[in-house]
Formats: sequence, C-alpha cells, structure tokens
Amino acid sequence: MSDSFPPYQELADFLLRGFDANRGGGAHDLSHVARVWRIARRIARTEPGCDEELLAAAVILHDCVAVEKNAPARALSSRLSAARAREIVATLSWTAARADALAHAIETHSFSAGLEPRTREARILRDADRLDAIGAIGIARCFHVGGRMHGALYHPGDPTAVSRPLDDRGFALDHFATKLFMLAEGFLTPEGQRMAAARTKLMRDYVAAFLAEIDGE
Repeated sequence: MSDSFPPYQELADFLLRGFDANRGGGAHDLSHVARVWRIARRIARTEPGCDEELLAAAVILHDCVAVEKNAPARALSSRLSAARAREIVATLSWTAARADALAHAIETHSFSAGLEPRTREARILRDADRLDAIGAIGIARCFHVGGRMHGALYHPGDPTAVSRPLDDRGFALDHFATKLFMLAEGFLTPEGQRMAAARTKLMRDYVAAFLAEIDGE
C-alpha cells in the first residue's frame, strides 16, 4: 500500500517487510493500520511535542503479532507485538530509550492488556486504534470478527440480554455492550474524545435501528 504513511513511507516500507496483508481478516489488515495512522496524525496535530516518527513506527507495528480475539493468549497480544517490534527496529540507529518508548506505546494500546499509557505517543496510539474500533467502520469490524468466530448476529430470544449474560463471542450484537460503548469513556486526548463522542452516537443510533428492525418496525 504505497504512500499510505506520509511522510514516513520509507520507514513504513522497511517496517512492513514480511507483513501478511491478510492477517486478521479485514479487522487487523494493512487497511486498518493505514486508517489508524491517518487518525493518529490528525490527533498529533493537536498535541504539541509529539514525536511523529516514533508514533508512525508504533502505529505500523502495534499489531505486528496477530492473535485472534478468541485465542487464549489474546490479553498478551500487545506485549508480544512490543517484543517483536523491538526486534524489527534493532537494525535501525535508534537508542535504547527510543526502542523502550516504542515498546511502551505498543504494549499500552490494547484494551485487553489493561496498561496505562504514560507518553504522548502512547496516548495518541491508543486513542487512534480505539477510534478505528468504533463508528461506521467499527460496526463493520464488529460483525466481521463475529463471523470469523462463527457467532450469530444476535440472540434471537433475548437480543438485549435482559435475562441472560452478555456473550460477545456467541453474538456480535453483544459486543456493543461488552466493549464498544464502554470505549468512549477511556479516550485520553481532547481530539480523541471529540471524535469518540460522534462515533459512539453513530453506533448507538445504529443499534437502536437494528433492534427496531428485529421487532419488525
């Protein structure tokens, strides 16, 4: 995907060598990485002092070790990616502190890891990655991943989980309640918060329409 990571395309070409364009289906492919970079650059423009080259490398490598959503090692995916990222940049003329900053940003971007970002670049990466998980594309990714896990669209007898536990591995619609609606509360930059509010409203409107159609309205 040429010219998707301006102005760091040369760095991107190096970091993306060996990238499996089909990994993770359509949810964590190269298009996802390119979208996260566009969002990250937008946020970075509102965060003075951001190291954009470091941010670019973190975006490109943040999912360099792919782990399926339903895999037992899912909570370790960001740590595995951080360790692999260190290996990839070892041939570059980066200081140990810079490699540490890259690994930190990658380790802390993951929702399932539960780690707190401490640097500007880490906060931007986390916001940018989570923004791609919500909104119109987030809806598409939700149902795409649900299909990959062989789940149903929704529970036919209790779609809103009134009388049953939420199960987003079995029913894609449950993922909005278990994770996607919750993401809006955790954004760390003002621009990320603003974008998240708009995308969360879009998702809530979509789920309302979805439930109305289930009821035949």
